[in-house]
Amino acid sequence: MQRDEVGAPGDGPPLEAITPLFDVYETALEGETLVYYGTPRAAPEPMMDRLWRLFREEGYEPRLTVRHGEYVIVAEPVSEGIDGIPWTNLLLFVATILSTLFAGASWYYVDPFGDPLGAVATAWPFTVAILTVLGIHEMGHYVMSRYHGVDASLPYFLPVPTLIGTMGAVISIKSRMPDRKALFDIGVAGPLAGLVATVIVTVVGLHLEPVTAPTELVADPDAITISLGYPPLLEFLAWAFDQPLYRDDPATVVNPVVIGGWVGMFVTFLNLIPVGQLDGGHILRAMTREYQETIASVVPGVLFALAGYLYYVAGYGFHSVFVWLLWGAFALFFVRVGPANPVDDTRLGRGRVALGLVTFVLGALCFMPVPIAIVG
Repeated sequence: MQRDEVGAPGDGPPLEAITPLFDVYETALEGETLVYYGTPRAAPEPMMDRLWRLFREEGYEPRLTVRHGEYVIVAEPVSEGIDGIPWTNLLLFVATILSTLFAGASWYYVDPFGDPLGAVATAWPFTVAILTVLGIHEMGHYVMSRYHGVDASLPYFLPVPTLIGTMGAVISIKSRMPDRKALFDIGVAGPLAGLVATVIVTVVGLHLEPVTAPTELVADPDAITISLGYPPLLEFLAWAFDQPLYRDDPATVVNPVVIGGWVGMFVTFLNLIPVGQLDGGHILRAMTREYQETIASVVPGVLFALAGYLYYVAGYGFHSVFVWLLWGAFALFFVRVGPANPVDDTRLGRGRVALGLVTFVLGALCFMPVPIAIVG
């Protein structure tokens, strides 16, 4: 580490532009990272809002921290793209391919242990459907982040041994939101892009042959039946294309590609819950700074109330309502963390506000009170 006595540590903003806000008494250069030791001359948040603009003009992302009792501004170069091979992203993606193939085999009634090659040959459409709706959702965020100059990672897929083989995908935002437009655009791009992919995948799946359970499985009195709830959007697509959903035939289910579309709709709804760092929280914060925290504080109670109604009044089992208890707990956490706060808090135009309202309506069309019911 190279350390200088009160001199510009690199090609960041000139010290005379920084010192009116942060009294610099020592600087350092740690690789490509600029480090400024000093004393704040204003409250940290408004000070950093003003300094952020200075550093971003020079291509750096600053943050205020404390080292050994000293205030320090650490400014890292803004990423301009993918640096090297993203091995973590690739390994998680491959792992998610395998986990979704494994989960998909069960939807086709293929034993992945007894016939692994047959499982791969049969279940690949399910995997393609799942990865398409999740991947396009996250790439919507990624592309819009790059458009607004916000440093973001490529998607991280999350392989988990569930009914669908994954817990979704996420991207990591590594820099502050410059303004409300960026916050809104990045938040809304994922659900809208993912929903377009979801509709296409669902329509394709509705036109594919359904899957029939083996006779011995249907006749088994100890067999467990998994029933999926259908959101209004899926119901509409089935009606619009005159395709059955096979509710009354316990031996026949829609093609598993439709399950991929179902996942896309469920993910869209969950992401549009208007709290904290979720897409819905970003969108609502950009649309209504004054009311976002008030609305978000109500959301956990609504989710817990939904779980209570389904369990105590509607008579559903714990396994059917657990998802809302879980997401109620997540919502509590996200409320505590709070939303992203843009540097420039200028209000959005009417066009974006209207698009935000349309997005929340589309999200409501993806809601289902009981996503999964287990019978048997």
